[in-house]
Amino acid sequence: MAAVMFYEKPVLLNRESHKAKKIASSGSFAFASKANSLYMAGVEFVEACKEYPIVFTQVGKGKIVPVAMLGLREAENLFVDMDGQWKAGYVPAFVRRYPFVLAELEGQQMGVCIDEGYSGLNEKDGEALFDSKGNNTPFLQNALDFLNRYQVEHMRTDRFCQRLKEMGLLMEMNAKADLFDGTSFTVNGLMVVDERKLLQLTDAQALEVFRSGELSWIYAHLVSLSNLNRLVDKLADSKRTTAAAAIPDAPLPTQLSTPV
Repeated sequence: MAAVMFYEKPVLLNRESHKAKKIASSGSFAFASKANSLYMAGVEFVEACKEYPIVFTQVGKGKIVPVAMLGLREAENLFVDMDGQWKAGYVPAFVRRYPFVLAELEGQQMGVCIDEGYSGLNEKDGEALFDSKGNNTPFLQNALDFLNRYQVEHMRTDRFCQRLKEMGLLMEMNAKADLFDGTSFTVNGLMVVDERKLLQLTDAQALEVFRSGELSWIYAHLVSLSNLNRLVDKLADSKRTTAAAAIPDAPLPTQLSTPV
């Protein structure tokens, strides 16, 4: 899973060292072109499920997180084209917060970081970060508000994933793509909600999930799994565009099976 892979040089935002800095939006998402999956907050599921497969994976010491699958191979984002355009209606919040990010500091405090490697960071064009008095500009304040809302939803999503784990609702799934020449490749380490176990929850557990508002997240996740085959189609289209002329007989994925 991609964590902060497209942050080349994240540093703490500083009123002195960054007082003259501006952010010029390039409109390009090329920075995320090698992210084959991204963290997805639960509140995003309902919109994201229309376009991305949303699955769960384990990171660190047993921590479960939800991710949107953007590609089937390492360092491949099938939703960013050659021109750096995002080819989907919904752009994950993980991407929209760039070039800003919250980082955990000592004492469990959070600090705001900015990627000094971002091509739009300059001192001439774009939106200023600080005004002449060193105060946050409306642009920066909006970015900080977004980060704070994102962090709140991140914590809520952590609790959601912990609840799924405690209730035993997650099961392993491997996604297998079959190729024309008979070869195949498999995406491992995925987890999905077992709907059979969901329907076996006690009345108290079911009410807890319903009252939390997270039942809709679960079904959005389940609906999203149909997008796995769409990823295969996008991979095939990508290979036809970039490699068919040079290697006309290159094998293309035709079907994705998801054995449990």
